[in-house]
Amino acid sequence: MDAETFSRQVLYAPLRPWLERGVSTLDELNAGAHRLGLRSGGGQPLQFVSPGQVGAVGYEAQAYRHGQVETRPDNWHDLFGAYVWLSFPRAKAAMNRRHWQALQLESTSRRGPARDALTQFDECGVVVLSTDMTLWQGIRAHRWRETFADRRAAVAEHLRFLVFGHGSYDALRAPFVGLCGKAVCFEVASLPDDVPAQTTLADELLADLFETTEDLSPRHWQPLPLLGIPGATTDNEEAGYYDDVRQFRPARTSDNPDSG
Repeated sequence: MDAETFSRQVLYAPLRPWLERGVSTLDELNAGAHRLGLRSGGGQPLQFVSPGQVGAVGYEAQAYRHGQVETRPDNWHDLFGAYVWLSFPRAKAAMNRRHWQALQLESTSRRGPARDALTQFDECGVVVLSTDMTLWQGIRAHRWRETFADRRAAVAEHLRFLVFGHGSYDALRAPFVGLCGKAVCFEVASLPDDVPAQTTLADELLADLFETTEDLSPRHWQPLPLLGIPGATTDNEEAGYYDDVRQFRPARTSDNPDSG
């Protein structure tokens, strides 16, 4: 699958402006970063650099202090990471700043819940925008068929799903049963008309969450089977698709502690 093919898949929509240009070189990524005025969490001009140029201080520290984001050439995982920086610049800067702040408080031998949450969302995060929170409540309760099949028209009207995690973008090149994201939902008064405007709104809301949530931890994220999102695959047009417990596990209950 090439970049042009990715751009036609619904879950790649936030990155479409970049994917439609083909596979970007470091020079092209840096031209985009310069044009958009991207800054790291520490306020440094952002620069994508090849491996070997980053010192021993670590990825997040190097980005925060020097604005350098190590990006391997010919590597989809890193390229998607760069595209996310270009598409969600405020959230990525806030995430980088929060990583740096957490690093100052942690011992070298133990990661805290904030960095665990940031790392999870960086890899497989999904932002959900909603004008009807009963749909989100259905997702949180693992009422997959009810929400995505029975209320499919309402989902199309009231929810927008914007993939943030660059690891998820990489995995979606060859999607598999059980592919799951970690989602957070924001209630909004109305949904912007187009994907770029939705992405900008998601970027602002996510940045604010990273900056203001003191007790940030992985419990803030909701598991979300990516292939269950309407439009992600033609297979999910059939209601029975959501009966497959390999992907759509029931909510955990006291009678069924292994589920969820």
